[in-house]
Amino acid sequence: MDDTQYLQYCRSLWREFASTLGKRTAGLDEENPLRELADACNRLPDEELYTVGPKLAMRLFSHQPEFAPTFPRSLLWFLGGDCLHVLTDQEIATFQALDEARLEAAERGELYDYRAQAAARLQLT
Repeated sequence: MDDTQYLQYCRSLWREFASTLGKRTAGLDEENPLRELADACNRLPDEELYTVGPKLAMRLFSHQPEFAPTFPRSLLWFLGGDCLHVLTDQEIATFQALDEARLEAAERGELYDYRAQAAARLQLT
Protein backbone atom coordinates (compact mmCIF):
# COMPACT_ATOMS: atom_id res chain seq x y z
CA MET A 1 0.00 0.00 0.00
CA ASP A 2 1.60 3.24 -1.12
CA ASP A 3 0.74 6.71 0.21
CA THR A 4 -2.05 7.24 -2.32
CA GLN A 5 -3.66 3.92 -1.42
CA TYR A 6 -3.29 4.72 2.28
CA LEU A 7 -5.04 8.05 1.74
CA GLN A 8 -7.84 6.30 -0.14
CA TYR A 9 -8.11 3.77 2.69
CA CYS A 10 -8.43 6.53 5.29
CA ARG A 11 -10.96 8.39 3.19
CA SER A 12 -13.02 5.21 2.91
CA LEU A 13 -12.85 4.72 6.69
CA TRP A 14 -14.15 8.26 7.14
CA ARG A 15 -16.99 7.72 4.67
CA GLU A 16 -17.97 4.43 6.35
CA PHE A 17 -17.98 6.06 9.79
CA ALA A 18 -19.89 9.14 8.57
CA SER A 19 -22.48 7.00 6.79
CA THR A 20 -23.06 4.81 9.84
CA LEU A 21 -23.29 7.80 12.18
CA GLY A 22 -25.69 9.48 9.77
CA LYS A 23 -27.94 6.43 9.72
CA ARG A 24 -27.87 6.12 13.51
CA THR A 25 -28.83 9.77 13.99
CA ALA A 26 -31.34 10.15 11.14
CA GLY A 27 -34.27 10.01 13.56
CA LEU A 28 -32.99 12.88 15.70
CA ASP A 29 -34.12 16.47 15.29
CA GLU A 30 -32.00 18.44 12.84
CA GLU A 31 -30.94 20.78 15.67
CA ASN A 32 -29.65 17.91 17.80
CA PRO A 33 -25.87 18.35 18.26
CA LEU A 34 -25.15 14.71 17.41
CA ARG A 35 -27.26 14.94 14.24
CA GLU A 36 -25.44 18.17 13.31
CA LEU A 37 -22.10 16.43 13.83
CA ALA A 38 -23.19 13.47 11.70
CA ASP A 39 -24.33 15.82 8.95
CA ALA A 40 -21.01 17.70 9.08
CA CYS A 41 -19.10 14.42 8.83
CA ASN A 42 -21.17 13.35 5.83
CA ARG A 43 -20.73 16.68 4.04
CA LEU A 44 -16.96 16.82 4.58
CA PRO A 45 -15.18 16.90 1.21
CA ASP A 46 -12.22 14.53 0.83
CA GLU A 47 -9.92 17.54 0.38
CA GLU A 48 -10.79 18.79 3.88
CA LEU A 49 -10.43 15.50 5.71
CA TYR A 50 -7.00 16.32 7.08
CA THR A 51 -7.87 19.91 8.07
CA VAL A 52 -11.48 19.72 9.27
CA GLY A 53 -11.62 16.01 10.13
CA PRO A 54 -9.61 16.33 13.36
CA LYS A 55 -11.96 19.03 14.66
CA LEU A 56 -15.00 16.90 13.94
CA ALA A 57 -13.38 13.83 15.52
CA MET A 58 -12.47 15.74 18.66
CA ARG A 59 -15.98 17.16 18.83
CA LEU A 60 -17.25 13.58 18.86
CA PHE A 61 -14.84 12.57 21.62
CA SER A 62 -15.47 15.62 23.78
CA HIS A 63 -19.22 16.13 23.32
CA GLN A 64 -20.55 12.70 22.38
CA PRO A 65 -18.23 10.23 24.15
CA GLU A 66 -20.81 7.44 24.00
CA PHE A 67 -20.25 7.34 20.22
CA ALA A 68 -16.45 7.62 20.43
CA PRO A 69 -15.91 3.83 20.38
CA THR A 70 -17.46 3.75 16.91
CA PHE A 71 -14.75 6.01 15.50
CA PRO A 72 -11.96 4.04 13.76
CA ARG A 73 -8.72 4.12 15.74
CA SER A 74 -6.77 4.12 12.46
CA LEU A 75 -8.37 7.45 11.60
CA LEU A 76 -7.21 8.98 14.87
CA TRP A 77 -3.65 8.08 13.88
CA PHE A 78 -4.10 9.40 10.35
CA LEU A 79 -5.63 12.69 11.49
CA GLY A 80 -2.88 13.25 14.08
CA GLY A 81 -2.68 16.39 16.20
CA ASP A 82 -5.10 16.40 19.11
CA CYS A 83 -6.52 13.07 17.92
CA LEU A 84 -3.31 11.38 19.05
CA HIS A 85 -4.18 12.21 22.68
CA VAL A 86 -7.08 9.78 22.42
CA LEU A 87 -4.79 6.86 21.52
CA THR A 88 -2.95 4.81 24.10
CA ASP A 89 0.85 4.64 24.03
CA GLN A 90 0.59 1.03 22.85
CA GLU A 91 -1.71 2.02 19.98
CA ILE A 92 0.68 4.79 18.93
CA ALA A 93 3.60 2.36 18.91
CA THR A 94 1.55 -0.10 16.88
CA PHE A 95 0.55 2.53 14.32
CA GLN A 96 4.17 3.64 14.01
CA ALA A 97 5.18 0.04 13.33
CA LEU A 98 2.36 -0.35 10.80
CA ASP A 99 3.46 2.79 8.96
CA GLU A 100 7.07 1.63 8.88
CA ALA A 101 6.05 -1.79 7.54
CA ARG A 102 3.76 -0.17 4.96
CA LEU A 103 6.52 2.14 3.72
CA GLU A 104 9.10 -0.66 3.61
CA ALA A 105 6.73 -2.85 1.59
CA ALA A 106 6.07 0.04 -0.80
CA GLU A 107 9.82 0.57 -1.29
CA ARG A 108 10.18 -3.10 -2.19
CA GLY A 109 7.19 -2.89 -4.52
CA GLU A 110 5.25 -5.38 -2.43
CA LEU A 111 1.58 -5.30 -1.56
CA TYR A 112 0.77 -4.51 2.06
CA ASP A 113 -2.71 -5.13 3.39
CA TYR A 114 -2.86 -2.31 5.93
CA ARG A 115 -6.44 -3.05 6.93
CA ALA A 116 -5.67 -6.69 7.74
CA GLN A 117 -2.42 -5.87 9.52
CA ALA A 118 -4.07 -3.13 11.62
CA ALA A 119 -6.96 -5.44 12.49
CA ALA A 120 -4.59 -8.21 13.55
CA ARG A 121 -2.23 -6.02 15.56
CA LEU A 122 -4.94 -3.93 17.22
CA GLN A 123 -7.53 -6.70 17.58
CA LEU A 124 -10.01 -4.69 15.52
CA THR A 125 -13.20 -6.18 14.18
